[in-house]
Amino acid sequence: MTMTTAATDTPADLDAPSVTARHFGLAVVALAMGGFAIGTTEFVTMGLLPQIASGVDVSIPTGGHVISAYAVGVVVGAPLLAFLGARLPRRALLIALMAAFAVGNGVSALATSYEQLMLARFAAGLPHGAYFGVASLVAASMARPSRKGRAVSQVMLGLSVANVIGVPAATLLGQELGWRAAFWAAAGLAVVTLALVAWFVPSCPGDAEASGRRELSAFKVPQVWLTLLAGAVGFGGMFAVYTYIAPVVTDVSGLGERAVPVYLLFFGLGMVAGTWVAGIMADWSIFRSLIIGGVGMGATMLAFWLTAPYGWAALPVVFLITVLGSVLVVNLQLRLMDVAGDAQTLGAAMNHASLNIANALGAWLGGLVIAAGYGLRAPALVGLVLSLGGVAILLVSARLHVRGQAVTGG
Repeated sequence: MTMTTAATDTPADLDAPSVTARHFGLAVVALAMGGFAIGTTEFVTMGLLPQIASGVDVSIPTGGHVISAYAVGVVVGAPLLAFLGARLPRRALLIALMAAFAVGNGVSALATSYEQLMLARFAAGLPHGAYFGVASLVAASMARPSRKGRAVSQVMLGLSVANVIGVPAATLLGQELGWRAAFWAAAGLAVVTLALVAWFVPSCPGDAEASGRRELSAFKVPQVWLTLLAGAVGFGGMFAVYTYIAPVVTDVSGLGERAVPVYLLFFGLGMVAGTWVAGIMADWSIFRSLIIGGVGMGATMLAFWLTAPYGWAALPVVFLITVLGSVLVVNLQLRLMDVAGDAQTLGAAMNHASLNIANALGAWLGGLVIAAGYGLRAPALVGLVLSLGGVAILLVSARLHVRGQAVTGG
């Protein structure tokens, strides 16, 4: 017995006749624009953290909690909104999620105190995971069966492009006009997304048979938990490096501060390239793509540890780290859509909750080894361990699948 790996082996919900988009390309662009808006607001906070902290009269470490508040909103909102919205028409649900996202960013821009800003960022994070989950389901339903992986990756491409264009532009805007302008820009992008989705995404019914009990049934499936755990652990490796890239570039590589944006640009370019490659790989084999992504990311973490002291030599390595990380993100999304069974909406939405846990885990463990005196390169070795840990969890998932097929005679 072998494990099902092809992207075309999908649950009944995705095997139903595809929703026909009159302009498939424009519909995917509309869905990807939401990812662009989300990626811009999620990462611009890091670039404007000193200005934000000063604006609400707190220290920079305390201001960093604003980033955590958004991540907590993602983790809470993904299952909650997917649970509540599973029966709703999917285009209408996407519009509602983008409207809520616009309001959350608008309120962030209006916040006059640290406490208000914390609540506003939490609220802005709530629609994040549900939007990507529902948008992925809609994209898959519009695509031919052999191209579902590429359709989902194109939606996720918006998040990657945000790191190359949206975040630098919003950061510059915030530096010139004040940090609130960056959140107003994110709110404006959400409104544009809302209009594009309404115009170009075809009507797509929700799951009329969905119920709270059925959606929650996803949490009874061991493969769902194993996939979520593989994402939370394996993808944490990238954040262990990404979080501390600035001091590594300046203090370990011996390059000036002006080199940091170049490294960040290569992180973003790697995300774009990796998201595109991930869709092609997914249409070949979702599970094998996950193994390749996990093992490859572990290897690049080791390569980064080795090359970091040699200046620009580490630049192509950081590009490869995010290429392989993006392969993981897209294929984890598709695997959750596969293994969640009838709980499609909840399963698809939970990927980004898992990835935000990875964000917190990688940054926390990376900080621990630095604080323990192991140096700024040490987070790369943490990333190596986390990447291989994610692969180990996937192998357990594969073993469990094979044993299940043997028992049922599948």
